[in-house]
Amino acid sequence: MNRDLAHAATVGPPATAGPPAIRTRTAVPSDAEGIVRLRSAYILSEPLSEEWIRRCTDELAPRLTLTGDARACVIDAPDGSIAACALGLIHPVLPGPTHPKGLAARVQIVATHPDLRRRGYARTVVSALLDRLQTEDVTLFELHAGAEAVRLFRELGFAGSPALMRMTRLANPVEPAPGKGARVWLPPTEYAETVLKATAFACVYFTDEDDRPLQLHSTYSPSHPWQLAGGTLDPGERPWQTAVRECQEETGLTPAGPPRLLATVYSLPGAGWPYSTIGCVFDGGRLTKAQIRGIALDADEHDEARVLTLADWEALMPPRDFGRLSAVAEARRTGTAAYFDTWDWDDE
Repeated sequence: MNRDLAHAATVGPPATAGPPAIRTRTAVPSDAEGIVRLRSAYILSEPLSEEWIRRCTDELAPRLTLTGDARACVIDAPDGSIAACALGLIHPVLPGPTHPKGLAARVQIVATHPDLRRRGYARTVVSALLDRLQTEDVTLFELHAGAEAVRLFRELGFAGSPALMRMTRLANPVEPAPGKGARVWLPPTEYAETVLKATAFACVYFTDEDDRPLQLHSTYSPSHPWQLAGGTLDPGERPWQTAVRECQEETGLTPAGPPRLLATVYSLPGAGWPYSTIGCVFDGGRLTKAQIRGIALDADEHDEARVLTLADWEALMPPRDFGRLSAVAEARRTGTAAYFDTWDWDDE
């Protein structure tokens, strides 16, 4: 959900009747880190390490969606950070007269930046959170209040009870590494879920005997009409294997080895593709006129093979595609591999 579309509620008297109203809004996934940092800095007895802030952020963000079990109301500070927040976690319970839908919520976080306290922010975000949860049939609320907050929560309707009792029982306790800020090492399968996700491709750069680049005209991608022979890596393939296979499938040509890397290409994710992309461009060498005439195209992917000078190619290609082609041509000319990292999916 876009932050600009988040629900905003005005709490307090009309602006014309006194001090400016305090505005709250429902938190969205992009607020997760700010909420976690408020909790770390001003609630916990010992602040979280950056590793644990990241892990908590990754855990909380998807739970702040409409299908998640977390709801939070926040007040924005003038600098765009979060000035105050109240976070509740919804959980099922057996139904009863006071909670007929069998839904309860634990108010886990109520925090205000120290520089912005004594303005009624805590009361405002907790009230907004309770109202928000009630619209979802949550009628049983619980929390653990520190001594300084007991009066506020009683005024909001919470009844007193014995202090919360808690213990932690880990099946496999993790021994903290010595030293402040020690790393927490995740199992490989868990760590793999936190790192960059990317697709990879490999392609081959051919020219004619006059060093004019050869490209194929796409039948399926009007935004990238002219392409080098190549494609996406299949599982278990190495880049050079992909380059050879795709070249054979798309042109009938078999590049001669050993592989010579001309360029590495990187693109950030965007509207056109949800992952980063990493590519290798290999040198296919110079083709004779007979080899070019003998190219056998895959009609499902390309309908023309053409050889042109760089100046002629520029008029037929989007700027970033031509920039990549130029970098590859320069790498062939100079013998120095190119690094081209601005071929981004958002630049359509």
